[in-house]
Parts: sequence; structure tokens; C-alpha cells
Amino acid sequence: MFSIVYVTASSMEEARKIARTLIEKKLAACVNLWPIESIYRWDGIQEENEVAMIIKTTYEQLGNIEQTVKEMHSYTVPCILSLSIDGGSIEYLDWIDDNVMPARFFIKE
Repeated sequence: MFSIVYVTASSMEEARKIARTLIEKKLAACVNLWPIESIYRWDGIQEENEVAMIIKTTYEQLGNIEQTVKEMHSYTVPCILSLSIDGGSIEYLDWIDDNVMPARFFIKE
């Protein structure tokens, strides 16, 4: 089973660092980054520029991705949301599967 993980970061630098780590550790096959403007409630109403991340991965790596993002993230409570992929191009899903390490092989550094 495959998943998309949506994460927001405080800057492009932070997002790139997290994305590169996820790819290097083979926790994700691809991470898309783009700047966004967010309005949210945290100690009142906040308006901030952030960077959104779409992480393409397997369901079994969700726990490792969450752990890695929390260790690297500057926010006290980072946005980490998982969405199941229930369809798509078989070739693309195979590519994700080929580029994400099975969870049983993940070794925490």
C-alpha cells in the first residue's frame, strides 16, 4: 500500500533538508516542495509563509517518516498528515515501491 504524506516546513531550507534526508534514507521515493501562505491558530491567529511538502512513500514507512520529520523540524507540533493512495499508474506505484526501503530494514542512526 502507498501513501502521500503532507508536511509543512518553516522555510525552503528546512524543507529541503528534511526531503533530502527522507530520500537518502530511502523512506520516500520523491518529495515535492512549493511555497505557500498559511493562516492558522497558534497563540492567536498567525499568517506565515511556509513550504508545503508532498512525500510519496509506502504505508509501512509512515512511522519512520513521522519520527524523522519530528527530529528535524523546527515546529513544536509539525503538520504531518498521511493520505492513502487507492489508485494510480501501476508503473509509478512500482517506481515508488522500488525506491522505498522496506520498513524492516530501516536502521535509526
